[in-house]
This record gives sequence, C-alpha cells and structure tokens, in this order.
Amino acid sequence: MRRLTPLAPAEAPGKSRELLDDIIERRGGAGEMISTMAHSPAVLQGYLDLSRAMRRSKLPRALSEKISLAVQERIGCGLCLDAHTTAAKAAGLSEADIALARQGTSADPREAALIGVAVRVLAEPSSITDADVASLREQGWSDRIIAELPGLVALNLLTGSFNLLAGLEPHYE
Repeated sequence: MRRLTPLAPAEAPGKSRELLDDIIERRGGAGEMISTMAHSPAVLQGYLDLSRAMRRSKLPRALSEKISLAVQERIGCGLCLDAHTTAAKAAGLSEADIALARQGTSADPREAALIGVAVRVLAEPSSITDADVASLREQGWSDRIIAELPGLVALNLLTGSFNLLAGLEPHYE
C-alpha cells in the first residue's frame, strides 16, 4: 500500500523541483521512486549522487547485479528485486545465475565469496574480520573492489528501505 505519493516537479520543494526538472529533461521522465524521493531534497540529492558515483565502480555490471539481488532479497524490496532482475538479464545473467544470487551465492567461487561479504556488510558488518578481507585479496579481488562493496550495499539499502517505507511495489500486468 502506497504511503507516500510521487511528486510532479511543480509540487516538489525547491531543490527537488530543480533535480526533477533536470531528470525529466534528460530522460523524459523521473520514475516513481525518484518522484517520491522528491519529498526530501536531501534524500533525492543523496540518492542521485551515490547512484552516479557507483556507476563508476570497477565491479563488473553482471556481478554488481548479483550483489544487488543478494542484498535486496534480504531487504525484501519487491520493486528493487524486479528492477535488478531485469537489469541482471540485460547484463547477460541466466535464470540460474539470478536464482543463486538471490540465495546470496554464485556458481563462481570468487564471486560467491564477494557476494557473501556484501551480504554481511548489510546484515552484520561488525562480523567482518581481517581474515575475510585477506581471503578476498587472495582470491584476486582488489582493494578498490573491496572498498566499493559498502557503497553498493548502501545504495541498495537506501533504495530498498525507501521503497518499503513509501509503500512502492512492483506493478504486474
């Protein structure tokens, strides 16, 4: 059940109005989540900035989608799961890859290790040890990739928790 309503640019507070106008001009529309985030200029700006920054991540697109699926499965955002499933398919992932990712793993042991740490960053970050990070390095993951995990997890937590709070759900036809 929707709890917050999307805003048209004319209804949005100052900075959100500017951001929505810019998005609509560039993309032709803002989308339900972004239009609803417009209630808070700070949240909308923060989402856009973090989203833009994470697009420069060195995580391969398919792996980024696997991590997002694993994290969103735990957060429970149906809208995000639908969006990341669509993006995962566009990135070339199979149904089996998607199912494994939603279970927090991968057929590739290196990817499974990284996905597992990402899930722990979400659920129990204090449990991550020096040995966990050393293990990721031994498997060939760079410090840059390791450092980018919390950013991707944070972006997913922001979108998933926002959508759940706002009552945004997938639209099935």
